[in-house]
Amino acid sequence: PRCRGTGIARYRAISIDSRFSRRPLHIRGRLSFTIQTTRAHMMPALAAKDPPMFVDKVRIYVKGGDGGAGCMSFRREAHVPDGGDGGHGGNVVIQADLGVSSLIDYRFKHHFKAERGTHGKGSRMRGADGEDMILKVPVGTVVHEYFEETKETGELIADLTHDGERITVALGGVGGRGNVHFVTSTRRAPAFAELGEPSQEQWVELEMKLMADAALVGMPSAGKSSLISKISAARPKIGDYPFTTLVPNLGVATSGDLSFVCADVPGLIEGAHEGRGLGHEFLRHIERTAL
Repeated sequence: PRCRGTGIARYRAISIDSRFSRRPLHIRGRLSFTIQTTRAHMMPALAAKDPPMFVDKVRIYVKGGDGGAGCMSFRREAHVPDGGDGGHGGNVVIQADLGVSSLIDYRFKHHFKAERGTHGKGSRMRGADGEDMILKVPVGTVVHEYFEETKETGELIADLTHDGERITVALGGVGGRGNVHFVTSTRRAPAFAELGEPSQEQWVELEMKLMADAALVGMPSAGKSSLISKISAARPKIGDYPFTTLVPNLGVATSGDLSFVCADVPGLIEGAHEGRGLGHEFLRHIERTAL
């Protein structure tokens, strides 16, 4: 591999930048250095031709914020409780947004937790509520239950088909009550308070399905991308070889006062259901189309 160094001496630290691997090396037990690389350094041509990552199915863990604990507090004068309540925990909300085109934001980060409520304080001061965590997804995303232990998909939670539509998938916990709430005629100075309730938590599966009126489905190199580039402003990749289209493309076609959304999906070949070619997983994107 090509390397460059700052010089090698018996008692001097050396630094070598290689484009081959990342592995600590030791020389005579005295010196050590690390060889670093990236795929872009090793294969710049391939890195430049990589298509943008299109993610249409992810599984995430969501957890609401726990409720804050109530406060056990007394005023200066004896036997006068003034403990405040704890704040409520935040919810985890999934919201459809037209400005989001894929689920790439959830490709590498899978755990999402809302802010917890703060504890109550003396002088009847209530704890602050935790902020809701809003997870934005593309319009047309389907939310299912997911069981991590068995790797199975459960019941449908929501189908977000409109911009701004939202669903709460993990409720925050309720804040505990302070000792001021437990005063009775026979218990004038309660020396206890409530703890905050734990929040809901679960795994969910997000599956994106394109919202289109018509879809172009066919064999590779049949002219689907060329057609959508002519009838709309979409500019998909066009080439004279099979499987030029690797991800679905959307275009808006207009004719006078009428308009419709057209989807171009990757080509299908015989045996796609067995994994040949690009498979047939992307056919989920034409389930909503009318044509």
